[in-house]
Amino acid sequence: MNASTSTLTGERADLIQTLREHRGFLLVTVRGLTDEQAASRPTVSELCLGGLIKHVAHTERGCVDFILEGPSGMGGDVDPAKFTPEMLQARVDEFAMVGDETLAGIVAEYEQIAARTDELVASLGSLDISHPLPSAPWFEPGARWSARRTLLHIIAETAQHAGHADMLREAIDGSKTMG
Repeated sequence: MNASTSTLTGERADLIQTLREHRGFLLVTVRGLTDEQAASRPTVSELCLGGLIKHVAHTERGCVDFILEGPSGMGGDVDPAKFTPEMLQARVDEFAMVGDETLAGIVAEYEQIAARTDELVASLGSLDISHPLPSAPWFEPGARWSARRTLLHIIAETAQHAGHADMLREAIDGSKTMG
């Protein structure tokens, strides 16, 4: 913890501690792996460990941008009927290691995003600030999320994908996050 987050108590301390715990579960799944292993797809799924971490990082960044900027922070309204082939490929690439991406680079980016989130939790004036969600098929029409609700979404997203990552890692070499 840095100086501003080390003195937190109550709800904000709980949020940061839970975020860090689930990020840790996710990151332990790539400990000791090569770039090739992190990019591999060891199951019938299209998921790879490096891609999962990249996706969780980008989701966390988008959620923090949403807290700070409103719907435009999440990219604004989404109409899947208007997706171009490039947009669809970008979505696929978010779950993969592409080009010259390395596991170390993906993890470093995730750690920077996580530090930004932790600072926001510590410094935001109120966790009750809210914004309308952008229009998208996966959001309830007309819904609003508070900063608190958005942070809980980051925790849920991270925990869900840490479970996916644990299964992928076990398929690579038998290692498990716990047990």
